[in-house]
Amino acid sequence: MIRDQMLAAEKVKALEWRDSALYLLDQRLLPQQEFWQRYDSAADVALAIREMRVRGAPAIGIAAAFAVVLAAQQHIANQVTNLPLALEADFKLLAESRPTAVNLFWALEKMRSCLKLAVQHQQPLQLLEAQAVAILNDDREANLYTAELGLQMMRATNPTQQHVMTHCNTGALATGGFGTALGVIRAAYLDGLVSCVHVNETRPWLQGSRLTAWELVGEGIPSLLNVDSSAAHLMAQGKITWVIVGADRITANGDVANKIGTYQLAVLARYHNVKVMVVAPSSTIDMQLSSGRQIPIEERAGEEILSVGEQRIAAEIAAFNPVFDVTPAHLVDVIVTERGCVEQPTAEKMRVLMQGESL
Repeated sequence: MIRDQMLAAEKVKALEWRDSALYLLDQRLLPQQEFWQRYDSAADVALAIREMRVRGAPAIGIAAAFAVVLAAQQHIANQVTNLPLALEADFKLLAESRPTAVNLFWALEKMRSCLKLAVQHQQPLQLLEAQAVAILNDDREANLYTAELGLQMMRATNPTQQHVMTHCNTGALATGGFGTALGVIRAAYLDGLVSCVHVNETRPWLQGSRLTAWELVGEGIPSLLNVDSSAAHLMAQGKITWVIVGADRITANGDVANKIGTYQLAVLARYHNVKVMVVAPSSTIDMQLSSGRQIPIEERAGEEILSVGEQRIAAEIAAFNPVFDVTPAHLVDVIVTERGCVEQPTAEKMRVLMQGESL
């Protein structure tokens, strides 16, 4: 029954592949304007990723996969004799578009592996397109299954109606389907388990107030927007049972890189006995990095926090603008993926998860 309700609730999309082109919903313009832009080149998609027209680790990976298809289309139309060599510059450009989200590199590696088979095929473009579509469809299915697992975890710890808090945007806009952390929250609401979602505004791009709030309001889910710095006050009131967030990279020991502000939420949650759930596809897990100390943390232009829109709000001062922070594994109660749930994550538990063994 809950799966049927979830399928019926799939209304928002971040991207579409049709007519041999990629269409992206420009998330910089939401919620004031819903504008879809057609993309026909890998370079334009890379720019869209860099400028956060498309954002959210899973959606970035999916967009990059289709960007490889677009690049291959152009090279084949230009009758290149060595497709893998021609695509190298496109792979490099896409890989440099955002450094922290590991889903980007995972998707590009999937496409690179497919390319090795495609060049031996009479219709290489057909195979590359099928691989990109599979990445999209697999993410959608992973979203749905992960949401069910997260719902089960919430119900097992507290079967009553509850308030939850989320940070940044981890819904349909950030993925290929139902959402990661927001997908769990949506499923829990549909199951009668969530009575209110507390949405952190998420400075400086305001993904919470612009994107998450837009998704929640559109679905009629009871929610309240709050400034990021009110989290401790809200937790102290004793109403919030879970902080539920996504991830851009999870390392082999369970450390989590996510939108800046997640680490302090986890610290506050531990002090106030609030549980922390991290929801992400297994493609977000980077077993090549032993801990969060090795994750490259993207820093963006200080102008993003010195201004709102085009209006300067700060004094003439330099700005420090890291996009992500790292939450140590010991502050995470559970990591939920389509492969299963890891409670109190450790390196050994993460290894078991990724090797498909019984947890």
